[in-house]
Amino acid sequence: MKWLRSQWFSILLLWLVIWPGLARADAPVLLVFGDSLSAGYGLPAEQGWVSLLQRRLAERGFPHQVVNASISGDTTSGGLSRLPAALERHRPALVILELGANDGLRGQPPMAMASNLARMIELSQQAGARVLLAEMRIPPNYGPLYAQKFQTTFGELAKRYDIPLIP
Repeated sequence: MKWLRSQWFSILLLWLVIWPGLARADAPVLLVFGDSLSAGYGLPAEQGWVSLLQRRLAERGFPHQVVNASISGDTTSGGLSRLPAALERHRPALVILELGANDGLRGQPPMAMASNLARMIELSQQAGARVLLAEMRIPPNYGPLYAQKFQTTFGELAKRYDIPLIP
């Protein structure tokens, strides 16, 4: 878990350096839109990766405000229904999409998940935000074919929309 937190932060920090336009005069918002992995289910709030991200950004002098709009148990269809209001309310410079795991655990078709994620990426970009997509995986007991299709969906979306993918 510590490696994962460090990996996420390194990727995000690189993203912020590469896209200096995100560092505006006002505190740019990084909107984290995910499920229990981002909501920090079962953890004290200050120990979740989103809180740690906010702390590390502040320690390094980045003015960014991290908004955690994650809900434990959320699916891509739930996220899609909530996203427009979150984009309007927070006007993020960057959206980190961390959804899909619950779709997989419920055996939802990867094509439906891909459609929902694609629409979320498009809505975020139309709102002027850059998007960072987190790749999800599911346990192998769902079968190799389903697990493979599920995981490759994220890489295909990242390529299609030319956005970074957090493995």
